[in-house]
Amino acid sequence: MLLFRWTILLLLLGAVVSFMLFVGTGQERFKRYGLMVVKWTLLAAFGFFGVLILERLA
Repeated sequence: MLLFRWTILLLLLGAVVSFMLFVGTGQERFKRYGLMVVKWTLLAAFGFFGVLILERLA
C-alpha cells in the first residue's frame, strides 16, 4: 500500500516538473510528457482504489 502511494506521489511530481519545464521553455514535448504522466497516474490511482474497494467487499 505504501508503495502505491509513493508511486502516485512521484508520478504527480514528475508531471509537475514537466509542466514547469513547458512553461519555462515553451517546448510542446514537455506538455505532452506531463499529460502522458497524468494519464498514467490516474490509471494507477483508479486501479489502487479499485483494489481497495474489492477488499472491502470481500
